[in-house]
Amino acid sequence: MTPRTTGILVVLGVIALGGGWYFGPGSVPRAQESAPRGSLMFPDLASKLKDAAKLEILHQGKTLTIEKRPDGKWGIASLNNYPVQESKLRGTLTGLTELRLQEPRTSDAAQYARLGVDDPGKPDSTADLLRLLDGSGKPVAAVILGHRRVRSQADVPEEVYVRRPDDAQSWLAQGSVSADSDPSQWLDRNLLNIPADRIQAVTVGDDALMFDRKDGSFALRHPTDPPKLDSYKVEDVSRALENLTLMAVKPDADAPKDEGGRVTFLTGDGLAIRATVFHAGKDVWARFAAGGDNKAEADRLNARLAGWTFQIPNWKEKSLVPTLDDLKAAEPEKPAPAPQSAAPPTGAPADGSK
Repeated sequence: MTPRTTGILVVLGVIALGGGWYFGPGSVPRAQESAPRGSLMFPDLASKLKDAAKLEILHQGKTLTIEKRPDGKWGIASLNNYPVQESKLRGTLTGLTELRLQEPRTSDAAQYARLGVDDPGKPDSTADLLRLLDGSGKPVAAVILGHRRVRSQADVPEEVYVRRPDDAQSWLAQGSVSADSDPSQWLDRNLLNIPADRIQAVTVGDDALMFDRKDGSFALRHPTDPPKLDSYKVEDVSRALENLTLMAVKPDADAPKDEGGRVTFLTGDGLAIRATVFHAGKDVWARFAAGGDNKAEADRLNARLAGWTFQIPNWKEKSLVPTLDDLKAAEPEKPAPAPQSAAPPTGAPADGSK
């Protein structure tokens, strides 16, 4: 073998090894790439978002559908189109528009699971399929999202493995896209936030308990001769609508029917909030309606609250619809009895002498 022939074989061997290391099993050489490095995965998506009407997320064979409602907001189909967090949806759609293809990876289906871009319909898959559809059901964008690449530094852009559903080629892409398939993660959990200092009066039941605020002090006014009350528990009634969050939501028609109490809150500026509490086993649910003289705020609240019953934290029940017993101050602890000295054995002298 001549030195020239040997040199050519060495060069070809290095190229082959380098290609196998870089492209991985089943990958394609750069000359066959379908997109240049750094190009947007969905170049025209930003201009098409105005036509988007449905977002589907498939994970382990289960599909979450988020769709545009007649009022322009987006809701969760399985929850009768209850609104999603607008910021979360905006982040997902923006993330799709900003995905940039960085490096081609495997096109061998046997290797997809290593990158997390295998079939998201399989029960054991970690992949997520995102499909954005227009009003006619035509796909606007679709991507299988795989494993995220761990960043070594805070200022390094996030990266994720991706693949188009109809394309064997996988990619390492730059960008971040949220793909939560759990509907509870999309709910806007903020239900009501009426600060305690806005609450002027509270009536529980049919005038069973009546509270009001005078000279800055919130207190029980009826009945007029209650037992000794815990002042913190009384104040907690005025805080019942403060930072109130939901845990789950159902249409009124599907909500629990076991009523546990009613209450009306009145603010100093004329807003009235009526709440009805329901029980479903150990769970507490509540339905709200706004009214009163503050019509603008009442209309805004009813646009979000009307037609829905919400599961709330159980501990909130005693501040929403308290009973007199719930408000009682704790009984003072009785002092422990003094220890009694042991009696001397029968027949023994009391002074212990023999």
